[in-house]
Amino acid sequence: MMKRTHKCGQLQSEDVGQAVVLMGWVRRHRDHGRVVFLDLWDRDGIVQIVADPAIYEGAYEVAQSLRDEYVVAVQGVVRERPAGAENLALATGAIEVAAARIEVLNTVSPLPFPVEDAASVDETVRLRYRYLDLRRAEMQQNLRLRHEVVKGLRNALDEATFLEVETPVLTRSTPEGARDYLVPSRVHPGEFYALPQSPQQMKQLLMVAGVDRYFQIARCFRDEDLRADRQPEFTQLDLEMSFVDQEDVLDLTEGMIARVVKAVQPDRELLTPFPRLTYDESMALYGTDKPDLRWGMAFVDCTELLGATEVRIFRQVSAEGGAIKGFRVTGYSGATEAELETLQVLSRELGAAGVIWFHVGEGTLEAPVARHLAAEEQRMLIRAFDAGPGDQLFLVAGEPTTVHRALDGLRREMGRRLGLDDPAKLAFAWVVDFPLVKWDAEGQRWDAEHHPFTHPKMEDLAILETDPAAVRADCYDLVCNGWELGSGSIRIHKRELQTQVLALLGYTTETAEASFGHLMEAFEYGAPPHGGIAIGIDRLVAILAGTDTIRDVIAFPKTRQAVDLMMRAPAPVSSAQLGEIHVRVVRPRPARSDAGAE
Repeated sequence: MMKRTHKCGQLQSEDVGQAVVLMGWVRRHRDHGRVVFLDLWDRDGIVQIVADPAIYEGAYEVAQSLRDEYVVAVQGVVRERPAGAENLALATGAIEVAAARIEVLNTVSPLPFPVEDAASVDETVRLRYRYLDLRRAEMQQNLRLRHEVVKGLRNALDEATFLEVETPVLTRSTPEGARDYLVPSRVHPGEFYALPQSPQQMKQLLMVAGVDRYFQIARCFRDEDLRADRQPEFTQLDLEMSFVDQEDVLDLTEGMIARVVKAVQPDRELLTPFPRLTYDESMALYGTDKPDLRWGMAFVDCTELLGATEVRIFRQVSAEGGAIKGFRVTGYSGATEAELETLQVLSRELGAAGVIWFHVGEGTLEAPVARHLAAEEQRMLIRAFDAGPGDQLFLVAGEPTTVHRALDGLRREMGRRLGLDDPAKLAFAWVVDFPLVKWDAEGQRWDAEHHPFTHPKMEDLAILETDPAAVRADCYDLVCNGWELGSGSIRIHKRELQTQVLALLGYTTETAEASFGHLMEAFEYGAPPHGGIAIGIDRLVAILAGTDTIRDVIAFPKTRQAVDLMMRAPAPVSSAQLGEIHVRVVRPRPARSDAGAE
């Protein structure tokens, strides 16, 4: 086999006249009778190869036999393309390589889909043949982008005197919110390891150990229902710092993210400092703790204004302690009835009774409901939304949580319809002052809003037991373009407070000791104040790549059903293997069918 001298995408005009050996895949093969052209591709790009029998007969004969995706080595000389034949779309478009010798390194079976057209192929097929899908330029760019992002994060933290420390993948199952992936132990029958949902407790223990500033690119595992921004295994930048407060963590994280974005995409517009919203503000204005701030449409609370009108649904919701809120869409008066009806359907899918819309005219409202509002009430509603002629108002009435969920979904849909969700824009923001706990009505217990190790705000400690719902946490989320990008907090570092919080969450002395005794014991040996954050690398790269699913930036992802179509995992294992780890499979009973019963 010949020895490669250059990458395909590296050749430029200054290489004209140079003898080179290239290796890669045939991307396009064009036989023009007495001359064969082919595009040769490798990770660094594409270059045109010309096989001309008038120059090298042997290379021409081999070139005639090639097909797309053959793996070949090409020996030849770089030359300028003829005037007018340049390809400005290619980095190598000014030159080509006249082939003197072509060696076939491997042939190709019939392809399941053309690699160049893979983007239009059903995703399940592309995942089945992921190694072919990854040959696409877009996917190669995503992998390169991911590499650059991770490298930038590492460099920034290294300069900030962080140590990269690996923590175990086989650990203990502890209650952290999601289901664990369990690994049975062969040498300890009936006992299990768990794959870490995050390195949370380990990084806190590293602070007790005096590491002071820790990070790692951590693999995390959660057995939960999937969606576009979730995978059963994912990667996060995990970091922790000693002797810090919330401002220290936010400032370091913000500077690091801004630096990395500017390094990998210097043309991106990125405004710093990132705006901050309290949790209460975020919920009140956008109905979510991860708002998309690329556009406005903040919510307006109309409960007091409309609760006293003659509109029955408004009066009823107000009397029952519900909420009436909405948002304004500027210049949406051209919406068709069909378009408005799809919003009605969406609002019901999100749990609301429906959405009420008003078209704003010259000081009046146009809608079936509007006739039940007095002229002054209409003018007051228009002023409340700061609306003008041609605007559209969308309102939802009901239980506050339902209203927020429905309006959040409607607002995101309007952003998509109006093209306001431009992936080229980055809208980072901090959401701070989360509640420490939330009430689980079904389980009749308090659950941690973030995790059990989050420190309550010092000024709220006095009401921890008397009014838990009002206790705020030193907890913060980094959001971007409607995605939760990172989450962190200042941690509890004293056993007494950790015991108190666990008791609030329903842990007895025995269950707290069984689940977290190792951590609380460590707090007795000089645990410093500490805090940190975890940034979702998959989500960060997906946002920068302009894709709406993290599967596009993971080399070998799983489907929404947590299936690896390429490796055909999960899969059964032999009874011998099960015996070695002392596990017996109990199949679920088939659902009872009464079909045909009399």
